[in-house]
Amino acid sequence: MKSFQIVVLPGDGIGADVVAEGVRVLRAVEAKLAGVTFQLTEHPCGAGEYLKNGDPLPASTMQACRKSDAILLGAMGLPHVRWPGGTEMAPQLDLREELELYGGVRPIRLYHPSHSPLKNGERIDFVLYRENTEGLFSSRKNTRPPGATEVIDSLRITRRGSERLFRAAFRHAQRRRKHVTLIDKANVLPSMAFFREIFNEIAKEFPDVDADHVYVDAVALYLVQRPQRYDVLVTENMFGDILSDLAAGIVGGMGMAPSGDIGDHNAVFQPSHGSAPDIGGKGIANPIATILSVAMMLEWLPSEESRRGAAMIQSAVERFCEDPNRATPDLGGKWTTQQTGAWIAADV
Repeated sequence: MKSFQIVVLPGDGIGADVVAEGVRVLRAVEAKLAGVTFQLTEHPCGAGEYLKNGDPLPASTMQACRKSDAILLGAMGLPHVRWPGGTEMAPQLDLREELELYGGVRPIRLYHPSHSPLKNGERIDFVLYRENTEGLFSSRKNTRPPGATEVIDSLRITRRGSERLFRAAFRHAQRRRKHVTLIDKANVLPSMAFFREIFNEIAKEFPDVDADHVYVDAVALYLVQRPQRYDVLVTENMFGDILSDLAAGIVGGMGMAPSGDIGDHNAVFQPSHGSAPDIGGKGIANPIATILSVAMMLEWLPSEESRRGAAMIQSAVERFCEDPNRATPDLGGKWTTQQTGAWIAADV
């Protein structure tokens, strides 16, 4: 019997609401799998934890994450809880950097035409790879001097960080439709010209995968006009942060957008949305992004049985979405968080 140690970080706002449904579905899948179990341990983390004990990412939580087989995270951060410099607390970013979770994987899939504001009825199914540990976010912990009249952030691109990101994206494309698109701003920024140069080098290692480039401003247009053309897209940290929200918008919103932050040894799986504290505890948050993140976690774990469980969840979500009347308020329906999770758990 293989047992996986899963750290659960509900976090802030709706994090606890959606994680509860993700765990419900995970337990339903576990009951149908042979030879595999999941040991879940919950740990404190987030802005709420900072208000209680003065640290948004306690050392004990970090230690548990390092030792775990995978981490399931709800959402972190509260708009009114900020560092003295004015930025929000983001322990999820600390996790990415401390554990070297360089690959931000954001699957974007349209499950029902009614979910998309594009209303063209065509299939949307692509994956956005976001570099998680460098880019413009590398300046996030810099302090701003009192009375400053100028503040400069730096966009950091390294060969090591870029090579590992690109190889992960190309390997993913080999399992899909064999097409990778680099998103950059190489016509303006030297760092992006360097980024593209490395991409072109790595592309030669994967002759079975087609590779091309598009500027970030242009792809913001193309994702609205013709998202069907894309398979795997790969980009810098800040560009990926912005485009993943745009991409989620064309398939129903953040409640339909799962994600995985994946490194060579550790991984965090979470919905792409934030903590939405204004609706926390009201039972109206869409848990599908979290449930699909659980499926991503099971796909990542080194077990054929867990991968079978991932397929079970994916199929159950597909069946749930076949009827557009089965929808939470963000998709125009009246289903609660708990009703949605219970239906999917029963269906697996």
